[in-house]
Amino acid sequence: MNIQAVEIARDHHTAHRDVGCRLCGSRLRHALVDLGMSPPCESYLQADQLDQMEPYYPLNVLVCDTCYLVQLKEYMSAETIFSEYAYFSSFSTSWVAHSKAYCEAITKRLGLGSDSLAVELASNDGYLLQHFLPLGVPVLGVEPAANVARVAEEKGVTTRVDFFGVRLANQMMAEGLDADLIIGNNVLAQVPDLNDFVAGIKILLKPEGVVTLEFPHIERLMAENQFDTIYHEHFSYFSLLTIDIMAARHGLRVIDVEELPTHGGSLRVYLAHEGGSWATEDSVTELLTREKRHGLTEMSTYASFGHKAQRAKRDLLAFLIAAKNEGKKICGYGAPGKGNTLLNYCAIGNDFLDFTVDRNPYKHGRFTPGMHIPIKPVEAIDEARPDYILILPWNLRDEIIQQMHHVAAWGAKFVVPIPFVTVIDPSELRK
Repeated sequence: MNIQAVEIARDHHTAHRDVGCRLCGSRLRHALVDLGMSPPCESYLQADQLDQMEPYYPLNVLVCDTCYLVQLKEYMSAETIFSEYAYFSSFSTSWVAHSKAYCEAITKRLGLGSDSLAVELASNDGYLLQHFLPLGVPVLGVEPAANVARVAEEKGVTTRVDFFGVRLANQMMAEGLDADLIIGNNVLAQVPDLNDFVAGIKILLKPEGVVTLEFPHIERLMAENQFDTIYHEHFSYFSLLTIDIMAARHGLRVIDVEELPTHGGSLRVYLAHEGGSWATEDSVTELLTREKRHGLTEMSTYASFGHKAQRAKRDLLAFLIAAKNEGKKICGYGAPGKGNTLLNYCAIGNDFLDFTVDRNPYKHGRFTPGMHIPIKPVEAIDEARPDYILILPWNLRDEIIQQMHHVAAWGAKFVVPIPFVTVIDPSELRK
């Protein structure tokens, strides 16, 4: 390679990092993982779109060495992703049950009643707020996707179709809609302008109000090789260290944190106003200390993650190639966003998977982005009687294996791709 070519290669390598952190503005100089080019993970295609060109964007993940925020550049606007949305939370039985338990616990903990207001940001189809209604707690959802918000309204959950930030918070305050509880479940990762979003929360929250935010924990993502949870609509990935810095920037503080099993390992953080009377629980200091001990303030910890993703890709492809060479029939279960990252990163198309199935009728008859795997109703598995079923929403593996235990009758086995390939024989499990 000549000197000019070396210069061009070096410029290309560093140019993508010459960008500021979306939380603190520091220059981003470190990478977590490069998953190549991928289409938007929720852009399911209809049959007449298969011959059209699809947009592909880099899945190149960077890390801030000042506030430790793991992040993608904003390749797509939030308006493009979320104005019409294919994800309906209510199709996961375990997620709805998780949300109901939360509503009952937080109502008791905060003493919420008929004179309170619980506001959920990115309230989806009312999967969570519906559980406050029998408890007598007034609710308001904020949801940018009109198609999803309509479903919430049908459940009796008042929903405002809009994006949340300082503008909307000021508007709501002018209408007397300040909140005793603000909920943000799996939305923080999907906000391109974090500072505007958190500043809006600060405005809307009553002086002694509480915020709870749930999001996948970057510590678990890295420890368990969950690279497929990286996709374009997840702009950011958080540790408690980062949340602590983010809260302080906006006059808020972390008062409690819980570790949850959802989405492969999540945190639920509780925030309150900096000058409020809420005590800070020991759990906060304990987790901050553990994250430091596990190297989340060291860039070398993040740099080692890419090798684990590459190994998982090789493992999965080796398994699928061997199975197909033996004449085995393979299909997928689920068509989640994470599944599309996995399929595109590993280049798994119809040459490996005959089809995948999903409980969400919105996706039936459509095709996965990029790899164009047809999505069918769950009953298609019983008709095809495959030898292997690749579970794409692996975080729901127990729920899916229980629902589909009957496939043992014809000798089918489940394949879980993350952290590395695992084959599960349902005939060896108790129902």
